[in-house]
Amino acid sequence: MKSRDFVYFVKLGFAQMTFVTRVTVLALLAAGLSAPLAAQVSVTISPSLVTMATMATQSFTATVTGSSNTAVTWQVNGVTGGNSTNGLLSTTVLGTANEALYLGPSAVPSPASVSVTAISQADPTKSATATVTIHLPSRSGVTYYVAPSGIDTNTGTLSAPWRTIQHAANTVHAGDTVQVEGGTYNEIVTMKTSGNATQGYITFTNYPGQTPIVDGTGLSVGGQTGLFSMVGTFNYIIIQGFEIRNFSSSTRGKVPVGIDFEGAGSNIEILNNHVHNIVQTLGSCSAANALAIALYGNQAPASINNVTLSGNEIDHNTTGCSENVSFDGNVQYFVMANNLVHDGDNIGLDNIGFEGVSPNVSYDQARDGWVFQNTIYNISSTTNPVYHNSVGADAYYCDGCTRIIVERNLIHDSDLSEMASEHSGHTSSYVMFRNNVIYRSLYVGLSIGGYASKVGGTDHCVIVNNTMWNDGTFGSSGLGEIQIQYYATNNTIENNIAYATTTGYLLYDFTSSSPQPAALDYNLYYSTVGAASSHWDWQGKAITGFSAYKTASAQDAHSQFAAPQYVNITTAPYNLDVLSTSPAVNAGTNLGSSTVGVLDYAGNPRVNGSGQINIGAYEQ
Repeated sequence: MKSRDFVYFVKLGFAQMTFVTRVTVLALLAAGLSAPLAAQVSVTISPSLVTMATMATQSFTATVTGSSNTAVTWQVNGVTGGNSTNGLLSTTVLGTANEALYLGPSAVPSPASVSVTAISQADPTKSATATVTIHLPSRSGVTYYVAPSGIDTNTGTLSAPWRTIQHAANTVHAGDTVQVEGGTYNEIVTMKTSGNATQGYITFTNYPGQTPIVDGTGLSVGGQTGLFSMVGTFNYIIIQGFEIRNFSSSTRGKVPVGIDFEGAGSNIEILNNHVHNIVQTLGSCSAANALAIALYGNQAPASINNVTLSGNEIDHNTTGCSENVSFDGNVQYFVMANNLVHDGDNIGLDNIGFEGVSPNVSYDQARDGWVFQNTIYNISSTTNPVYHNSVGADAYYCDGCTRIIVERNLIHDSDLSEMASEHSGHTSSYVMFRNNVIYRSLYVGLSIGGYASKVGGTDHCVIVNNTMWNDGTFGSSGLGEIQIQYYATNNTIENNIAYATTTGYLLYDFTSSSPQPAALDYNLYYSTVGAASSHWDWQGKAITGFSAYKTASAQDAHSQFAAPQYVNITTAPYNLDVLSTSPAVNAGTNLGSSTVGVLDYAGNPRVNGSGQINIGAYEQ
């Protein structure tokens, strides 16, 4: 009976009821009128209709009402997390109100429209869906050609190509494509024109099956200069399929860069390039800077946004006090995926904040990013002329960044990886570091917190389901697997495997600047020196033995000390998956897909069909 009919019934029949019946009906009626109607869960998604290019990046936000549980599960065409055919979708970015990043597929799917869906975790029958139509980036249909045999006075056709990429950059319009044939181009290419949402991207790409080389040998560096350069506002640009090399300086204040974007703009794709031998030879940190790829968001509130960096190889650069790849300042909504970064003498991938790149400190922070499936190795400052054989180069570094998911990366034979801030009063925050494999780091496997008492720290970062082995082995400087430094607050470290070898160091929390820098539990620790001789620091106090550490710290109540049974740590290539008999199997705590992720390091479902989860980066 509907409530309106119930009231009508009471009015008609009330006079004919007994006294007891009247009292009962009045009580029921009063209860019905005073009790609030049960809230109905509903979900909305924004934007709900998107047209975007292949390999472009798009953020989505879901809003859940009617429940205190506002979490959602993200799907593409019914697949949680999506796939390579229809596009990939992150879980909700930590520290946001249900924001996820979508990376379009590399080819237009069939059909060309896909569905991005947010499903309420409180009521899975409630969801909201956005329609995403994928198209090719450049849509004017005009393709120009550049070749070593060309002449810039030609028409730019395949039979009459131009000679320089710069002439193409001076000529093209939104929607055009420039195909560059194999050969060497000794030039600096300065972008002049943007694409737009209507006509599409301006695409600079290799001629199919060939590799054009942009070579900086003998070219002068003026200030910060890129072999591919964008300074100002640029939108809808693709740089794809080039070898970019041999750009160097030995002059103070001259900064050679492979690909350089300083300014603001959106929809930038840097794909499948090989950037190497970008060099600054000076030996002073105040003078020696070079970068392979740099995005400096130096405007505000306008940002550099919706950026894809994918499939690039970046190696053998001498970057001084700078980084191989730097997203710095007002840079938002970006993906760094499937890049190979190796053999560098300073930081590999870096997301930076609070360096004064943006004129407004409220925007001076790389944020809302997704860093996944990159391979980073041989990143060490021991060969850097600035650092004089000391260790300190991060393979991955969140230096004051916020709201980043870092997952399923392979990091090895580098100095360390880190989430911290080098600037007092500022932190790296809301970073999700999960399902990564780290081994043979010279200084420490993973570090949080500021390196000194006068710098910043790490706040609300989550470190879960990572696998670490044989880290912190650099003489007396090596500190084992996990380090906690100054001003670490509200952090979580769970479900990780930490396997120390000769040093025996498993956790090094050397400062009491924060009384509870992190909550640790459900980790699996092991060292070849044994549980009783294992080394720990908690709140600046050195501790020997696993039991003594647990007592002193009141941490790791459910954690174990046992050999994880890695598949192969004897000969390279190493395999840090675990055997079926490992104590890591089904021993983790299931923190939910929003925290532990959808896939493990190897691309398998992160949680098994019974809701159980392994400790470490691999699921069975």
